[in-house]
Parts: sequence; C-alpha cells; structure tokens
Amino acid sequence: MGDEELRSKPNRDAAIRLTMMPRDTNAHGTVFGGIILSYIDVAGSVGAGRHTKHDRFVTVAMKEVIFHEPVFMGDLVSFYADTLKVGRTSITIHVTVEAERFGSQGHKVKVTEAEVVYVAINQFREKVVIGKDQPPAD
Repeated sequence: MGDEELRSKPNRDAAIRLTMMPRDTNAHGTVFGGIILSYIDVAGSVGAGRHTKHDRFVTVAMKEVIFHEPVFMGDLVSFYADTLKVGRTSITIHVTVEAERFGSQGHKVKVTEAEVVYVAINQFREKVVIGKDQPPAD
C-alpha cells in the first residue's frame, strides 16, 4: 500500500491506536518488533470481537510478518483489523500497521501487515462455535 492509498482512507476505524514511548524502543531508537507483534495480536482480537460479538479468543497462528518501515519513539501507530474468513470455531483477521511520523503533520507509512488466526473459547478454555460461548444447560 503506497502513500497515496494511505491518504485515500483517512476515516478508517483503527482497532487500536497508540503513541510509541521510550519503554518501547531498543538501543537503536526504534521500536522493538516484538512490541509491534504483540499489538498486532491485540488488534486482531479486537477485530474478531467486533465482527462476531464473541469475547474470548486465543491466537493459533500469525502468518509471516515483514517490517517495511521502522517505528520510532513518538510515532502514532494505528492497527487496522479486517475480517478475512470466519469458520465454525475460528476467525482469520488481516491486521495492517501504519505509523504517523511524530512531528510530520500526517505523514503516514505502512509498517507491516499480518494474518492472524484465532479460535473461540469459552470460560473453561474449551473450543466453541463462534457466538456460542454459554455452557450447555443441565
């Protein structure tokens, strides 16, 4: 996704959006990749919950993640979640990560993207049909 495409979707609803802080950075001044991966996981679960109204998911897989641009302290990072597939007990979410550069008045770059697969579970951590998380009646 080029800069033109990023500018053409200004009203997208991010699953999460946050500013990177000093605690998120490594010795080179860039944000740890693992920090971005953890937020991808959170954003994907938010997207899964929004799509299904189910509130308990576990992560089963995260497909290849390639970092195209670094993220710096102070960048405002947005994580967008789009549903790709809903199965009986699983859901696949595509998460796109964009960084708005600190002090750049809206200049955004695509950082990375990932497909994340989640499985719906109940309060007993048992796999359930999406939308059916209540225990059976006796």
